[in-house]
Parts: sequence; structure tokens; C-alpha cells
Amino acid sequence: MPTRRGLLACLLPVPALPLLARPALAQAAWPSARPIEIIVPYPPAGGIDIMARLAAKHLPNHLPGARFVVTNRVGAGGQTGNEAIFAARPDGHTLGAIASLSLSSIPLERPVRWKMEEFTYVAQLVEDPGALWVRADSPLRGLGDLKAAAAKAREAVSVGSAAGIGSDDHQLLLAFEEAAQVRALHAPYNGTAPVIRDLLGGQLDVASYNLSEGISLLQEGRTRCLGAAAPERWSAMPEVPTFREQGFDVVGGSARGFVAPPGLPEEIAAPLAAAFRATLADPAFVEEAAKLNLPMRPLVGAEYRAAALREAEGVKDLFRRRPWGNG
Repeated sequence: MPTRRGLLACLLPVPALPLLARPALAQAAWPSARPIEIIVPYPPAGGIDIMARLAAKHLPNHLPGARFVVTNRVGAGGQTGNEAIFAARPDGHTLGAIASLSLSSIPLERPVRWKMEEFTYVAQLVEDPGALWVRADSPLRGLGDLKAAAAKAREAVSVGSAAGIGSDDHQLLLAFEEAAQVRALHAPYNGTAPVIRDLLGGQLDVASYNLSEGISLLQEGRTRCLGAAAPERWSAMPEVPTFREQGFDVVGGSARGFVAPPGLPEEIAAPLAAAFRATLADPAFVEEAAKLNLPMRPLVGAEYRAAALREAEGVKDLFRRRPWGNG
């Protein structure tokens, strides 16, 4: 994300600087001496990492002088990176590329060193709906078939979640179980690649992972999507019905965007938000995002914060009814 750090460097070290001088500084080119670090709490080549690197490529076009470097800080299912983002100085030199659901779900399971409501919410880029997938030769043709198969006996159907316990993939399964009044045999995984491997190999009946992660195998005819947990069908997969179309009121997935540490000054936050807004409207960015199969849902600033906090309430409600440990 473009380096507004120079601005911050000018502002923060000189607390006595008159307020009237700050607007002038905010209009200057972003200082290029020090890059803006984008912390990604997940491994390279995943959905959040791809989003972060795409944004880092295009943001400098709308934040002159800014440079970006992407750093993967992996550990504890995203907790390590999330804590590093929260603890960084609010000077514009650090941004985090995050899945907002992790900010609310991880604290339900264990102690963390952040408060979700205190992050500075810069911009959401992607909202990648969850989905349930089967092999192309599976007898399951839709969610109704899945419900019927699971109703035959408790845990008669195995479902693997790509990101494991408490993830959006797991929460999708829990929400479907509630809506269908069935229970499946949950198999948590530590990544999309291994869950797809076992789905294709026949070790799993069903797999839960996001739409963008499944489009390639779907197009190759190796898998089928039983349903998308989206408000409406995705244009890249118009043949895939939503959960609601099949009688299950379930919507969920992975909302991904950029946050900054708490207390980011407005004179730094405003130009960052403007740069994201311009990038999200840039035809070159939009075209490349489409090629990467990123389902876009742009939200900037307060709009993004409100959406993340609404999502958090839904996560808490589900956890009260179906604590992850009960699975």
C-alpha cells in the first residue's frame, strides 16, 4: 500500500507542529524513503496474499511516491500476523491484509492481543462466498441431496473444511447443519490444497472452501459446486445456485481487506482511503482482479468498519449456539 509514511514521519515526530500546517503536508507526495509494509497473516499464494500483492502493484498509481512491500507473518491461524498489525505504530508505515472474520472468531477461542473495534479499517476489496463442493462423479447433485444423505445417520457424510476449526469454511458447515437440521462428520484441514486432494481422492464426500478457490477445478469438470453461500449468483459461475435458492437461508464467506493499527491519524488515513477508492475504480485493477477470479465488494473506511462489526455479531451468535469445540 502506497507509502504515506513520509507524511507520518513529518507529522508524528513533531507533535508541536501547528494544526494549520497539517493539511498542506497531507497534500504532498507520499515520502518514498521508507516503504509501507503490508503484513499478510497467512502463507504466500493464498487468497489474501494474492489480494495484497495485487493492491500493492496498483496503489502507487494513486498514491504518488508510495512504495509497498508485502510480508507474510504466518502462525496460529492468522493470530500472529493480526497481533503484529495491531501492535505496529500508527504512522502509515504498516497496513494489514486480513480476513475480517478472523478478527472476531479467534478471540472466541483463545486470548489475543487485539480489540477488533480498535483497528483502523481502511478498505475492503474482496468478499469471497463460501461453498460446498463434491467430485464430478458424486451422487450428490444439490444441497437437498446433501441434507437427505446426512439425515440417514449422524455423521454419515464427511465434510472437510479447508481452513480448519472456527474458519469461515467450518462456520459455513455449522450454519448449513443448523438450517438443514443434520450433522456431518467434520474433518478440519490446514489449507485448500490438502482438502481438495482428499476430495478428489475419495477420502471426503464434501469439501468446504471459497468460490474463487474452486473455479479452476469446476471449469475443468473435476468438481461440482452444490451451492454458493452468497446473496446472489456469482457472474463467474452463473450455473451455481445459492443456498437460499435451494431453501437454506445461509450466507457467509471470507471478507478480505486492509486495516491499520489503532489510532491512525486522519491526515494519514484520508489519503490512504482516497488511494484505495481510486484503485478500486481503476479499470486496469478491475480487469486484473477479474482475471485472478477475485469476487470484489469494495467498502472504504467507516462502511468497511460497520460491515466487519456486523459480521462479528453473526459470528458471536453462531458460536453461542454451536461452539467450535463441539464441532
